[in-house]
Amino acid sequence: MEGFILKDNKKSIIIIAIILAVAIIGAIGYYAYQQNRKYKIATENNYNMSFFELVDYVQNVETYLAKALISTTPEHGAETLTNVWREAGIAQTYLSQLPISSNELEKTSKFLNQVSDYSYALSRKNIKGENLTQEDFDNIKELHTYSVELENSLNQLSADLNEGRIKWGELTRKGNNVFATQVTNISQDSFSSLEENFHEYSGLIYDGAFSEHMTSVEKKGLTGDDIDEEKAKNIVKEFYGEDKIENINLNGYSENAEIPSFDFSVKMKDSDITATISIAKKGGHVIFANYNKTVNAETISQEKADEIGKQFLDAHGYKDMKETYYLKQNGVVTINYAYSQTAQNGEKVVIYPDLIKLKVALDDGSVLGIETTGYLNSHHTRDIATNLITKEEAKKVLNKQLEIQSENLAMIPTKWKTEILCWEFKGKVEDNEFLVYINAQTGKEEDILVIVNTPDGTLTH
Repeated sequence: MEGFILKDNKKSIIIIAIILAVAIIGAIGYYAYQQNRKYKIATENNYNMSFFELVDYVQNVETYLAKALISTTPEHGAETLTNVWREAGIAQTYLSQLPISSNELEKTSKFLNQVSDYSYALSRKNIKGENLTQEDFDNIKELHTYSVELENSLNQLSADLNEGRIKWGELTRKGNNVFATQVTNISQDSFSSLEENFHEYSGLIYDGAFSEHMTSVEKKGLTGDDIDEEKAKNIVKEFYGEDKIENINLNGYSENAEIPSFDFSVKMKDSDITATISIAKKGGHVIFANYNKTVNAETISQEKADEIGKQFLDAHGYKDMKETYYLKQNGVVTINYAYSQTAQNGEKVVIYPDLIKLKVALDDGSVLGIETTGYLNSHHTRDIATNLITKEEAKKVLNKQLEIQSENLAMIPTKWKTEILCWEFKGKVEDNEFLVYINAQTGKEEDILVIVNTPDGTLTH
């Protein structure tokens, strides 16, 4: 009997040992699987980050090349072309971080190199005070055409990645040709004419002046006395309508923010949605408010939304606001409004630093959000200079290819957080739209913005 028991015990021990061994091996295997999975996810995320950075910088290259097409002064041309050189170089850095063989990326890399080098060469020409020739502009135009093709191809690849039709693992193992097909529509000989016209200029002269902008600015639009929490709550009730509010909760006090504020969450009646709103301690100004309600079928036009927005702003003390640009998403339009001041000569001046963003629902016209930081930072009555050049004189500075659509005076911010009074010209060159700003006192070309018209709105770069 004891022998049987002993044998049974040995069998039990062996079985337990086997089970433990299997469990340990399984645990080790599962751990390794989890670690490998985490590694793959991290790797995928790194590739995604590099790719989407690449897309952004290629877009910047296209934008700056478009600006270079209509620049008329060596100073602005040098700045714009230096930006092309820098953005193309950074784009190539991110391109090199993708898990694609160098052979497959050769044409794309060559394109970015050519853009960078040629822009560098032309910027040296501008820095010496020389104007670009028609041949130079033709070459820039060709580069811009290819940059649009590359941007479109990358956007398509981006959509494929986002929707799961292509994965980085597949590209790494077998899909190099997929990437090549998407982004290498440029022929081997595309840049032969550019290479023939390439000139070397020594020394990069760029003093980084834009890095020395002001770190703090007086909040000129932030007027009034300090308020307490109770007063801030009353402002919230007035903003949303007390009859629509179930309760208001203080989320905190942002003492160290750019504009110190009381931050509230607001529970609406007959809704599961909670709104958020920030009220400035100084003056009780609404800094930010947002209410993400469900928007039904659109019944309101863009023009009607503009009108509703202006009426809302006027009722809340923001007078003489002019709609500028907008973007529609999911039945909601976000509209940029800028302050409009009348100069002594009767001209209306659009004051771009005094900016307010408003969200309007396109089903019932309700105002869902507001952001007033620009206005609170900058708003005050300006002394508009009277010794201005005429718009006809300003037009002489413009690129002759620009087909002018509208013109007006505008106050624009600089990278030094100062302001410049300019003649603003909206116009087209072929299928591209631009805003060109000519200094209204000196006649100098100050800035160029590219207008991007989409089915969902009008934006600028």
